[in-house]
Amino acid sequence: MQSIFDVLDPLMEFEPPFIDVTYHREEFIYKKNNNGYYEKYAIRKRPGTVGICAAIMHRYGVDAVPHLICGGFTKEDTENALIDLNFLDIKNVLAIRGDARKFDGRFIPEPEGHDYASELVKQIHDMNRGLYLDTNIENGAKTDFCIGVAGYPEKHFEAPNMETDLNFTIEKIEAGASYIVTQMFFDNQKFLEYIDICKEAGISVPIVPGLKPLTRRKQLQSLPRMFHINIPEELTKEVLKTETDDQAREVGIEWCIAQSRELKEKGVPCIHYYTMGDEDTIRRIVKAIY
Repeated sequence: MQSIFDVLDPLMEFEPPFIDVTYHREEFIYKKNNNGYYEKYAIRKRPGTVGICAAIMHRYGVDAVPHLICGGFTKEDTENALIDLNFLDIKNVLAIRGDARKFDGRFIPEPEGHDYASELVKQIHDMNRGLYLDTNIENGAKTDFCIGVAGYPEKHFEAPNMETDLNFTIEKIEAGASYIVTQMFFDNQKFLEYIDICKEAGISVPIVPGLKPLTRRKQLQSLPRMFHINIPEELTKEVLKTETDDQAREVGIEWCIAQSRELKEKGVPCIHYYTMGDEDTIRRIVKAIY
């Protein structure tokens, strides 16, 4: 926890309204046995998201928003996690499908788990109505979760087109979602266009932009590959002019500051920064904006 506090402590002067806590499903490694065959072993998971959220709220008095994912969880696992969150008075959650494991190639749901984020949203919303998996439970306590979901200004990479992607988003909202947090983007025009098409599609929930500053030269290749996003030509040219990662980081910081200022002027609900453990970079950006 101290390593987490070391990241968060310098950011508390800005009084963030919430702190997201991500969750990554288990990964596997392959080890060669004595017979010459390879066996799959699960790598130990990181400390539980529920516990980390509780520690953050206890230390800072700031809402922690745990990510709940479909991958690696059965419906019963999810229900038990939600019961613990409710008991700890953690009322905000972000419901996402999650990524495929490295060796799977595509998303494979857990047996007795959810295939889609909309199903996960529905389960959380059902608990808000006092409906549990075991229908024999009488007088089940109604929870009061505010449910967020992910949005993609450049569409989800698995969606064949933006219209289909928006239909999936509508399904999540109809299932009980109350707000959207977007995937990172570097072109504000993409986000503003996304806002417009969401409105045209009848989506009226708050949409929170997600920003991540570019901090290394190699991210020109790694970010589009990993997150299926576009990096504007102007930003690319400026980064290619640099010779070191420190110089590239300065370009990325200035770009993110400009993005933030424009979004703030446009009246976004707030800005969600993907810190990735780099509190110094985020602190410089937020200090320039707020």
